[in-house]
Amino acid sequence: MAEFPDMVDESLRARLAAVGVRPEDIDERFVRGAGAGGQKINKTSSTVWLRHRPSGLEVRCQRERSQSVNRLLAWHELAGKLEGRRREAANQAQAERELRRRQSRQKSRGQKARMIAHKQHRSRIKQTRRVGDDW
Repeated sequence: MAEFPDMVDESLRARLAAVGVRPEDIDERFVRGAGAGGQKINKTSSTVWLRHRPSGLEVRCQRERSQSVNRLLAWHELAGKLEGRRREAANQAQAERELRRRQSRQKSRGQKARMIAHKQHRSRIKQTRRVGDDW
């Protein structure tokens, strides 16, 4: 069975477990960085690339010169993105429940009274448009 890297501390393990991440679901690679940095960045594989296979979410970190620091930052960033996705899904489900609840509930007495008053007002306006007694 695969395990999280040693540098992943207990709080990060708990965050990953809370969103249902298993170590075998993560692809981890070390690649050469891109951008400014000259010869050093072209020779060392200090950039960390993580991919969560079930969601397809990818994280790439080359913020620091050290591979181990970038690795830790990448794991934290992946955990944050997965938590954000889970929160977003929960908020979306809550919004859908609230929408269905609002659509199916009955109107209050005040709402009914205002609606009837508005209809009567519109009726009076339309009655003034009538021509003759044909109606």
